[in-house]
Amino acid sequence: MPHIFIIAEAGDNHNGSLENALKLVDAAAEAGADCVKFQTFITEEVISKHAQMADYQKRNTGKTESQFEMVKKLELTFPQFEQIQSYCSQKGILFLSTPFDLQSIAFLNRIGVPFFKIPSGEITNYPYLVDIAQTHKDIVMSTGMCTMDEIRQAISVLEENGAGKITLLHCNTEYPTPYEDVHLRAMAAMRTAFGKEIGYSDHTLGIEVPIAAAALGATVIEKHFTLDRQMEGPDHKASLEPQELGAMVRAIRNIEDALGSAEKKPSPSEQKNIAIARKSIVARRPIRQGELLTEENLAVKRPGNGISPMCYPKILGTRAIRDFQEDERIEGMIL
Repeated sequence: MPHIFIIAEAGDNHNGSLENALKLVDAAAEAGADCVKFQTFITEEVISKHAQMADYQKRNTGKTESQFEMVKKLELTFPQFEQIQSYCSQKGILFLSTPFDLQSIAFLNRIGVPFFKIPSGEITNYPYLVDIAQTHKDIVMSTGMCTMDEIRQAISVLEENGAGKITLLHCNTEYPTPYEDVHLRAMAAMRTAFGKEIGYSDHTLGIEVPIAAAALGATVIEKHFTLDRQMEGPDHKASLEPQELGAMVRAIRNIEDALGSAEKKPSPSEQKNIAIARKSIVARRPIRQGELLTEENLAVKRPGNGISPMCYPKILGTRAIRDFQEDERIEGMIL
């Protein structure tokens, strides 16, 4: 079956520190994620100095500064991202970063990210979508805050401008997302509507929802993580700590194995139990050769290494081919 691709979303949980960013790479690699993803941006290109913080950002940081001031402190430079990419290579984990402006798209394309991740907030950003599509790389696109029409329009822009394969991630853009707002069933609706592979980007607390998404057929799972939820910053409180990230990855891998094949047949591990768990037709009491076989002298008991009880109607009314002792398997009567 296809491998479920797990993105460990470091985002800006490094708090603007290269040292923290490298520690996040270590944590993601140790957890067994396929990829560790950051966010690449030039604050002046992304946020107006007049933009206010979101309610969740105010709540999670306890501050009332402007969104520009908050985000500027979380910015890493392009050379620092090249160092992070090199470190990811050493650690055997894929490096990825979401661009938030056109210069960052060009930079990430130049250093060879394997695909582009579009965040929910950029789905209505036409110039951004065109720029990413024209790299001709595959795209994974989150769909938080979106209507189906907005998703459809974004897909059209991407495909008209040369994008590669597009995978859609169901998502809710609230940190943390209330369980009642997750609506995992939307994954199936999106798969049907757009004919694309569907994944899930999670902002709930805990690991239950991404595991459920994996069971529902998500091909990509993305989850925020941090070194410590008590760190200062907008996203830490809705992120997993390293040991929780590891637990999520292990659980998803178990679900991945459990999904298995759509073909229903006895598995290799249960073959040995068929005879033990099923039953055969046996003699309820001693039966003489030539005696008529009836409900009074037949029984159905374990093990299932004789004539199947499904043949019971065919056996009734025939005659015993030999003497049978109590509990002995009846044989020789299949017509």
